[in-house]
Amino acid sequence: MSRNWIVGIAVAVAVSACSADRDETGAIVAEGSVDAFQMHVGDCFDDGSTFADENVDSVPGVPCSNPHDNEVYAVYDVAAASFPGEGMADMAHEGCLTRFERFVGKDYESSSLDIATLYPSSESWQQNDREVVCAVYDVDAKKLTGSVKGLRL
Repeated sequence: MSRNWIVGIAVAVAVSACSADRDETGAIVAEGSVDAFQMHVGDCFDDGSTFADENVDSVPGVPCSNPHDNEVYAVYDVAAASFPGEGMADMAHEGCLTRFERFVGKDYESSSLDIATLYPSSESWQQNDREVVCAVYDVDAKKLTGSVKGLRL
């Protein structure tokens, strides 16, 4: 299956606090807002109005046991000396692509999942934001239930 699009959203400077409830392991156990800078591998979230704006400061977090749109599978820092400008989206996507199979258990091209990225904006970069968040979602926009880790979807 060939996919030519890249979903990517620049992360704005976050000012809101995490309001989703987490258990002692850090897993989301009750729905609520999750600060874009406080996302963890394994966090699940819905699209909601999150991707209507280019700048995202939080996402609607949900327990992974509930139907959800996305699951975070990697969080990493961009290794660039200066803001890559227009290349930021491609750089983030490539970094997420290299981490995809390790989490899902299947290569990207034969998977039924696609990649969404959250990455630094030029404004947040100036405040030392280097973090990229990689999430998976179903290419047919079906809700996921449970974690996709190792499911080879």
